[in-house]
Amino acid sequence: MAQLRIVQYINQFFAQIGGEEMAHIKPELREGIVGPGLAFNQAFGDEAEIVAAVICGDSYFNENLETAKKEIVEMVKSQSPDLFIAGPAFNAGRYGVACGSICDAVKKELGIPALTGMYVENPGVDMFKESVYIVSTKNSAAGMRDAVKKMAPLALKLGRNEKIGASAQEGYIPNGIRVNFFEKERGSKRAVDMLLKKMAGKDFVTEFPMPDFDRVKPNPAVKNISKAKIALVTSGGIVPKGNPDHIESSSASKYGRYDIEGVMDLTADTYETAHGGYDPVYANEDADRVLPVDVMREFEKEGKIGSLFHYFYTTVGNGTAVKSAKKYAEEIAAELKKANIDAVILTST
Repeated sequence: MAQLRIVQYINQFFAQIGGEEMAHIKPELREGIVGPGLAFNQAFGDEAEIVAAVICGDSYFNENLETAKKEIVEMVKSQSPDLFIAGPAFNAGRYGVACGSICDAVKKELGIPALTGMYVENPGVDMFKESVYIVSTKNSAAGMRDAVKKMAPLALKLGRNEKIGASAQEGYIPNGIRVNFFEKERGSKRAVDMLLKKMAGKDFVTEFPMPDFDRVKPNPAVKNISKAKIALVTSGGIVPKGNPDHIESSSASKYGRYDIEGVMDLTADTYETAHGGYDPVYANEDADRVLPVDVMREFEKEGKIGSLFHYFYTTVGNGTAVKSAKKYAEEIAAELKKANIDAVILTST
């Protein structure tokens, strides 16, 4: 059987070009193995070979989606591969969205099987799990060895056009398609084994995962809003002009805290939005449309509220992982409680 030709997609970090400061780089094609391609090639043995890598910065891809996809698809096409692999992206949100997007495009436009890998909470999973095979990985690059171990066998099956088994067998994230298979042990024994592990405090994997609904008990109403100290928090990406902390336009890896002591109005000269995924024109013309500092100052002056907290907190909600958003919220909430804030106005886009 002829050796399979594979093209791999990786971002600037895994290509060892740089971190966030190099996330703007445009797509480029490099022949041969780059970065994690070495581990994949070793796993493939004589059955497949990575012949080229396509490299693109996370920011460039997500901010120039259609252009980047077109450029990358042409680069992949030029190598006449039998299979396309992207990532793995682990829990990197923008990288995951890029891996899912380009796998979907390669599969649909070139008719080439495609595979990627992500942590289950990566936003790219929900976006592409029904159209692309996504192998479940750990949440960081420390899980590269485990990811390659699971991705390589599935990649070879896809490349050879072999029948793909159930997600529980092959290691990909469930895509809504049920595939019947026979377990080695009967259901009663598996159930007892799971129960014993649970009682012993050991790890076990359920065969019927239940949805996890995050229920939040509402706080009691503010007793006297005219005496309340109120803070502004936004996922609309409002930042001082120039985005000093370089908050990403998608899949934000951080949030910002900015002092508005004495600021009565957010003007086009002083504030803007870092948010991608929506038309920023109106927010950039007047950032108060997303973060209502001007109105809050009026309320403050009229005695409708006690005071406006002199810091506001901001991040970008576009594609940001739930786990990351929860972490930001916990940190922000701790600071607000320490500052004795009575109420928070949370705005989005």
